[in-house]
Amino acid sequence: MGSLAGGGNWGPFGMGSNNFDDLNRRRRRRRRNSGESKASSSGEIAASGSGYRFPVKQAATAASLCFTGDTIAQVRQNWVKHKDNLPDNPLDVAATLLSEHDWVRALRLSSFSFLLHGPGSYAWYQFLDRLMPIKSPKTLLIKVIMNQLLLGPTTTASAFTWNNLWLGRGSQLPEILKNDAIPALIFGYKFWIPVSAVNFWLIPLEFRVAYMCTGGIFWNFYLSSTMNKVKSVDKIKEAGEQAS
Repeated sequence: MGSLAGGGNWGPFGMGSNNFDDLNRRRRRRRRNSGESKASSSGEIAASGSGYRFPVKQAATAASLCFTGDTIAQVRQNWVKHKDNLPDNPLDVAATLLSEHDWVRALRLSSFSFLLHGPGSYAWYQFLDRLMPIKSPKTLLIKVIMNQLLLGPTTTASAFTWNNLWLGRGSQLPEILKNDAIPALIFGYKFWIPVSAVNFWLIPLEFRVAYMCTGGIFWNFYLSSTMNKVKSVDKIKEAGEQAS
């Protein structure tokens, strides 16, 4: 009878103090769950309504470091060109080296990093971390391999394409990719595989683009020098003239 009357509590239908406490607890729990459900729902709506957010910090970091690499490349080229006739005053040396600085070329390469390389790399690293969130030697190896097989060729081909389309060399692009982009890609493998291993194993996600771009100052120096040399373009022109 105790169970029928109220689970052993006093009063008809078991409406003793413990049952009042149970009812109050259940009511509070329902209100709390309802509030959490509404908050979760509104959060999901806000998240879905916000859409894609352009990674400004990563893009700006990539662009600034690309600009630095290109500046080093241009200063070196001008120094090689004028090294026998440089003045003694350091300020005059700097003025001479920067007098022929190609700012359009710097904008050309930096805009590629800001609009494509920086955001694209950041999205790629996010994808790899979601795909393989657990750190282990196996996932590290897979990430490095995927990075080199997919991101490396895509970035190199895109950079050469972007640069040469800006220069109006669209018709010469296949030969330029063959003569310059493929050797650059092979050199990139030698450089980026150890850098990528450190990137995935030790560097937090939010710093990976900055780390890769910092290492990429050297790469940008090399790539800028390679993309802007006239030797391959001259060979292509000569071959076209001979064919005609």
